[in-house]
Amino acid sequence: MSFEELGPTFVKLGQLLATRPDLVPEEYVVEFEKLHDRVHSLPFSVIENVLKEEFGRELYQKFSAIEAEPIGAASIAQVHKARLLTGEHVVVKVQRPGILQTINDDLNVLYFLAELLVAYVPETRPFNPLGIVDEYFKTLELETNFIVEANNIRRFQENFVGMESVKIPHVYLNFTTERVLTMEALPGIPLSQEGSLQQAGVIPGEVIREALSVYLKMIFQDGLFHGDLHAGNFFILPNNLIGLIDFGVVGRLNPKTQTAIANMLLALSKEDYERLAFEYVDLAPFSEDVNVDLFAKELRELVAPFYGLTLKNVNLGKILMKSSNVAARHRVHVPTELMLFFKSIISFEGIGRKLDKDFDFLKYSLEFAGDLAKTQLDPNRMMSDMSQLLRESRSFLNSLPRQLNFFFKKINSPTHAIKIQIAEITDLRRSIEVSFNLLFLGTIISSLILSGSFVLVHPSENLIAGIPAISFICYTLAGSLGLIAFVNYIRKP
Repeated sequence: MSFEELGPTFVKLGQLLATRPDLVPEEYVVEFEKLHDRVHSLPFSVIENVLKEEFGRELYQKFSAIEAEPIGAASIAQVHKARLLTGEHVVVKVQRPGILQTINDDLNVLYFLAELLVAYVPETRPFNPLGIVDEYFKTLELETNFIVEANNIRRFQENFVGMESVKIPHVYLNFTTERVLTMEALPGIPLSQEGSLQQAGVIPGEVIREALSVYLKMIFQDGLFHGDLHAGNFFILPNNLIGLIDFGVVGRLNPKTQTAIANMLLALSKEDYERLAFEYVDLAPFSEDVNVDLFAKELRELVAPFYGLTLKNVNLGKILMKSSNVAARHRVHVPTELMLFFKSIISFEGIGRKLDKDFDFLKYSLEFAGDLAKTQLDPNRMMSDMSQLLRESRSFLNSLPRQLNFFFKKINSPTHAIKIQIAEITDLRRSIEVSFNLLFLGTIISSLILSGSFVLVHPSENLIAGIPAISFICYTLAGSLGLIAFVNYIRKP
């Protein structure tokens, strides 16, 4: 509720954190999942002013009509139906005026809060609060530039050329700017609306199989996938055709991550939790603190109770999200693109439940994972990998003589000194210093006690508490120093 009150930037931040159980406790994830872009639509006069700022007097030389009532409103933009002068039916996505300034002001607040956390809450440092805000800033920067989204749509169109079962809307680049995106209006109905499955020739079982083929092609073949594929962005067209919209958030996977995902799915299917743990470790930055055996044991405890259940009984995406939480506890940093993939599985499973509650996501996806494994042995792929290896080796061999020459010059320099750094040397030095201080205090205390005792056996007229004054002072000093030595001892690192 607090995040909703703070506005669109914090709403989107909460939505991001809802997909990062490796960063925030589970009870917070549950709350952040409730966040939605609950915003009122702006009057058409405000939207029209934005369009006039972008297109000037040519606005109604480009569009013959723009519907005043929006078909969708979110925190960053709202969408209107329109028609071009050439007759094509389109939808126009228009950015809310002033939203960039609002986002920049809010991001300054987030950076300030992140700096405070790093400075005053040491427990948050391993989670890199400043890095989270940086990642969030980059995401919003891309999402608020509609030229980037238009290019994303173009890339997806190229990837699905020749695949007639999926429709990606055409973008009208002449009518698109950083604040306005004009694209083809799809003839179907979003899965989130009633009647989407009652269209002519639509068979839900066929639709979900085709949808999963499209989704897994994006993951395993293209390395470019839709990062927010929920029911509102998934259109059902007649005769089991599907359409996709809203490409503001996309994920990119390199070949190493694609292979790791395939191996993860294979490991889950065979209950090979050690292999699953090693895939996490291989993708994460190197760390000496990871106990892979213990990590695998916790993964087994998490996943084993759900093994063999279908999509109706288990949410694979949420299990993978929880596995990332286990990884974080073992100091394994999960890459951002892998977390976005896990989130996309959750969204896709929401689509799956609407179409076929008993569909087994893992079983069907293994077919694609197996196909990917075959492509690793494809002669053309192996020749490409070998060619890359030779190029990298040639670069290394070319630079090797120069690096060796520099190294020997450095070694032979009269001012050269070898620096040895031992990670624990600082703690060792501190322990030695404390030990010597305690030894010194012990010597002083012993001397004071002996001196006081020596005076005690000789008669004296100056008494305090029934003993010679000098003895009293020596014993008092010895007791005080003893207390100081005791405090230093228990505080010793």
